[in-house]
Amino acid sequence: MPKEQLSPKRKSLILAICCFSILMVSLDLTILNVALPSIQHDLHASIAGAQWTIDAYTFILASFLLLSGSMADKIGRRKTFKTGISIFTIGSLLCSIAPNLGWLIAFRMVQAIGGSMLNPVALSIITNTFTEAKERARAIGAWSGVVGISIAAGPIIGGTLVDTIGWRSIFWLNIPIGIAAFFLTKLFIPESRAEKTRRLDPIGQILIIVFLATLIFGIIESPEFGWTASVIIVCFIVSIASFIGIILYENKRFEPLIDLRFFRSAPFSGASLVAISAFTALGGFLFLNTLYLQDVRNFSASHAGFFFLPMAGAMLILGPISGYIVAKRGPRISLVVGAISLSLAALLFAVVGTSLPDSELLLGYTFIGIGLGMLNAAITNSAVAGMPRSQAGVASAMTSTTRQIGQALGVAIIGSVLASNAHRITAGAAFNNGFRTSWWIICFCGILVLIVALVTTGKWGKKTAEEAAIFIEAEEKRQNS
Repeated sequence: MPKEQLSPKRKSLILAICCFSILMVSLDLTILNVALPSIQHDLHASIAGAQWTIDAYTFILASFLLLSGSMADKIGRRKTFKTGISIFTIGSLLCSIAPNLGWLIAFRMVQAIGGSMLNPVALSIITNTFTEAKERARAIGAWSGVVGISIAAGPIIGGTLVDTIGWRSIFWLNIPIGIAAFFLTKLFIPESRAEKTRRLDPIGQILIIVFLATLIFGIIESPEFGWTASVIIVCFIVSIASFIGIILYENKRFEPLIDLRFFRSAPFSGASLVAISAFTALGGFLFLNTLYLQDVRNFSASHAGFFFLPMAGAMLILGPISGYIVAKRGPRISLVVGAISLSLAALLFAVVGTSLPDSELLLGYTFIGIGLGMLNAAITNSAVAGMPRSQAGVASAMTSTTRQIGQALGVAIIGSVLASNAHRITAGAAFNNGFRTSWWIICFCGILVLIVALVTTGKWGKKTAEEAAIFIEAEEKRQNS
């Protein structure tokens, strides 16, 4: 928690700077999605190559978010935040000069190392700046709404840049934003640390990396090698073993990287599962529809960007509204409305397929935006509600990690479905089959969100959250004594 008393104006400025950081990271992702067909054609990449351009970033991000959250609590949130901005900006410059697909993927990993120090740390700064529950919920709603801004601006800006200058220019945008964010952070965000921090957990960190790397590799490369190929089977076996290892090892560790005690809270567990499901839908949606609009409907990059506007606008408007609803009534209403909207839109596309007229396509995208806009703020608030502020970095990072895992899974799963049905993205029965199957998967994600929301946000869920908070605080007192 910040040591000095902060005025409302200073708090608003801190919130704006934190929003600035997520705008940079989210803008990069949405711009890249629009540029994927151009990158694919220019660098002669397969569908799997296009997947790795995104998932190399999200995999590294998900792997190191927890470490970054813990390090920020230990060495200082502002210091970690500034370091992340610097690395992300340098990585963006390197991406813009990548000579081939391999180097682009490598430089995307550099970006991700910096990005891992931004989102969870920014959320940690927010939760420690806005300490009153309703005030924090509104701040998180505004922070979440910036995702809508990035989705609104990203496709349009990215499409225009791709059509006029070329795909490399999309990375140039991060450089002035990064420089501005660095100096604003230095000037206005006070340093803060957790009162008690965790020790480093190298074994837990390695297990997380192995789990995610083998899982994502197995899903993405299965169309190329075949689901029964030895390398794919070994990947999934290692992934399952690593996941079991994480649970067994972290449960016995005195100061674990993943605090399994948090999962005693049904709202926290539910928020984690909802985040994975919702962002699987978002990651899969962006990957699928970017290729669909440009390679099947033959839209230009800028034309395709404008088609994402209804979805982005809905997310932009409903993010703050969802934050307000959560502050007043709790997360259940936002989660239920978001899940139903997402499921209905996905059902429309799954039933009709690729032959939708433009008006229905835009309507479906709007409902996707309503769903995701309502879900995002509710996810964050559910996850951090009742958690000790002394471990804000860890709790925030765990929330961000589940989002990135979901996004990586969405790109991996939907990309593999498309690659299994069609070797090239062109209009025809093969792509239509993959398109409809992909939307059924997204529909399933929405239904899963609805079920989890109804189960974990009632009286029973609140009771488990209270019991978890009491248990964690008692454990911390016992460990400190």
